[in-house]
Amino acid sequence: MHPTTVVAAVAYGGPENLRLIDADAGEPGPGEVLLDVRAAAVNPIDWKVYSGAMGADPARLPMRLGAEVAGVVAAVGPNVRWLAVGDEVVAWPVRGGYARRLVVPALATVRKPRALGWAPAAALLVAGTTAVNALTATRTGHGDVVLVHGGSGSVGRMIVQLAELRGARVVATASPASHDDLRALGAVPVAYGGSSGSDGPTLADRVRAAARELGSPVTTAIDAVGSDEALDTSVELVADRTRIATIAGFARARELGILLLGGGPGADPGTEVREAARAQLVELATDGTLDVHVTRTYPLEDVAQAHADSRAGHARGKLVLLP
Repeated sequence: MHPTTVVAAVAYGGPENLRLIDADAGEPGPGEVLLDVRAAAVNPIDWKVYSGAMGADPARLPMRLGAEVAGVVAAVGPNVRWLAVGDEVVAWPVRGGYARRLVVPALATVRKPRALGWAPAAALLVAGTTAVNALTATRTGHGDVVLVHGGSGSVGRMIVQLAELRGARVVATASPASHDDLRALGAVPVAYGGSSGSDGPTLADRVRAAARELGSPVTTAIDAVGSDEALDTSVELVADRTRIATIAGFARARELGILLLGGGPGADPGTEVREAARAQLVELATDGTLDVHVTRTYPLEDVAQAHADSRAGHARGKLVLLP
């Protein structure tokens, strides 16, 4: 027996439907390990799946949540030869990560250096691998000027930093409150919203002006927002639509002929690209090359507040549960 406490949504709707439930984590089977979970990241998909917006099949309840965790190996199943009890790891993708103990596939784990904190370790891989996949799919590299919509979010900040490491220059949209942060990461920030025509410069106009500061027009665009403004600006500025990607604009991606990455109907999940990036992302976060911005941490008992804060959409970084 490996007693644990898990978080589950017992009904569709809002965070008020989240409950802490006592359970047995079970024994790790072949190719699996049992983790003592030290941190579990909150991602928007966690609350979207029980909101009802993606379907409300009662057979899926109670619904466990959480896709990325960091923890200590507490037990090792058969045929696992590269991990031992006491090893610190980061794990993604997992199911039911909001838990004190959790059985995960050993192949989902990457060793966590002791210099990398638990909260940033748990908050790294969903955003980091999404960013790597987007940059790879758009062929963004040395000499490019990439437009990043939603540069202040967890995925956007990763795209900005990883694009810079690839030798690209970045124009990033965000609210003015995040502009100093984006400048510190090396991007030229631009405020989204504003005029759609005769009353003043559009977003596309402002991005063009920012790109002129960099000495080159925008060559690729990655959208982490999904708004019509972001998508319309991208296709106005980038002629080659195979170099425009969205991770949020599911409804219009096919209409516009741009790349739709991860989570949407017909999306290319880039599984091999994402999985291959995990170890390097951990290394870059450990030595400080990548800044993993954790806005706030919560005890497991405060999961409803964490989800309320995530749904409000103003976190400007990752929210992490500390079981």
